[in-house]
Amino acid sequence: MSFVTNHPINRRWPASDPSKLQLYAFPTPNGVKVSIALEEMGIRYEPHLVTLSDSDVKSPEFLALNPNNKIPAIIDPETEVALFESGAILLYLAEKSGQFGGTTPIEKARVLQWLMFQMGGLGPMLGQLGYFSKFAGAAIQDPRPRQRYIDEAKRLLAVLETELSTRDWIAGDYSIADMAIAPWLRALDYYGTQEAVGWDTHPALVAYLERFLARPAVQIGLNVPDRNG
Repeated sequence: MSFVTNHPINRRWPASDPSKLQLYAFPTPNGVKVSIALEEMGIRYEPHLVTLSDSDVKSPEFLALNPNNKIPAIIDPETEVALFESGAILLYLAEKSGQFGGTTPIEKARVLQWLMFQMGGLGPMLGQLGYFSKFAGAAIQDPRPRQRYIDEAKRLLAVLETELSTRDWIAGDYSIADMAIAPWLRALDYYGTQEAVGWDTHPALVAYLERFLARPAVQIGLNVPDRNG
């Protein structure tokens, strides 16, 4: 028995190759952060599709890996680490690979700063905007919740527009901070909220997302795991 095959999650999502890092995810913005990072870093991994249904994320097997019942999560047999929270996973992978996390203390702090900006602000606010625009919250007649998140999305986009008007990538060199931020910007189109937040009035952000999506590793990672698999 290996570290991977001995873990309870392996009963529901068995590893074909337990020597590889195991990724348990769904291709949401938070999920593809990690698959993109793995592709960019050239780390050998095996993806497992974990849907957002309660039958998956609240199953005993998945809760044994992530008690917070959210994707993504990983198991790394090389270090015998089981980890959840997408930001923590990105930091771990950057440290493991020695890539995309900055090299000096100052560079690392800048990457961490913008990663925290995404984790604490951009992701939660845009996620709520999606809920009140495309998903169950769209049926709520009171306009105030949706307007609250439209206004906050506009504020956060303005922050990014200012920063990215002077450089190609948010922390200087391309980094895990970009891998965290750009998938959430892409989600605005999926949510049907680009017009509401004035996406086209942010030329630096439009160009930034285009640069990001043009990267070969990103193009692969955006579709991992295969949601039809």
